[in-house]
Amino acid sequence: MRNQQKLIEKKYSYIIIDDDAESILKTKTIVEGFSELTFAASATNYLEGLNLVLEHKPSIVFLEIDPKDLSSNLSLAFINELHRFLSVLPRIIVTTTKKEWAFDAIQYGVFDYILKPISTIDMLKSTLKLNKEVVEVNTVSTCQEITSAIIPNEKASQIVENSLLICVKSYGDYRYISSSDISYFQADNNSTDIYLNSGEMITAFKTLKHFESILQYPFIRIHNSYIINRNYIARIHNGNSICYIKNSSKKIPFSKTYKSNVDLIIADFAAGNYLEV
Repeated sequence: MRNQQKLIEKKYSYIIIDDDAESILKTKTIVEGFSELTFAASATNYLEGLNLVLEHKPSIVFLEIDPKDLSSNLSLAFINELHRFLSVLPRIIVTTTKKEWAFDAIQYGVFDYILKPISTIDMLKSTLKLNKEVVEVNTVSTCQEITSAIIPNEKASQIVENSLLICVKSYGDYRYISSSDISYFQADNNSTDIYLNSGEMITAFKTLKHFESILQYPFIRIHNSYIINRNYIARIHNGNSICYIKNSSKKIPFSKTYKSNVDLIIADFAAGNYLEV
């Protein structure tokens, strides 16, 4: 009981990521009323927010996913980016004005979804939920530590990470594609052309935004019309705003809106087994 009480008294740091400075202030004002939550930082765009989360490793991130300023590049895709760098993600609390994003947010495993303007009662519910979860997780993790001491580690070596299998369905025709074979996606009105590393193209009757919402790394959006597989990038020319695809003459443009994503790709290459000459 005493351990549970200590957990409830623990301070949880938080970061607010929102393109609207006034909205950040309003959220911060409400959250400051809860003594167990401590402010760490705030950001107004995707890249700044990512850097702050990696630097501070907060317990909670308040995230706007439908920004007024589209150049801020804020969306649920931000959560995918966190998976690239963190084995344990902070609890994401989506704060936005629209109800219609709730289902998509749930698919991303967000901790909570609060409509703006945030009210004290909504924040109270989230805080109580957080305290309850932390106590339960601590109890479960203790049991797991005891169990793992008697279970061999051989099973871990048997786990193989399979690439996502995508089924493109059209009038009873089921076409199965391994995501690892996809070089890039290109928007075509309300459909999307999927280009494979073999040079083959397959059309799916879903929008590019749909694919952006369900795909994770190494797929990264770099243009209104393109999502690219980072693993098939052979060259990035910042001056011409172009990415080149391996074993292909295709040149894919990237736009200013998604330049921060391209910067992340460059940083990701440099973080690996890398030599620059």
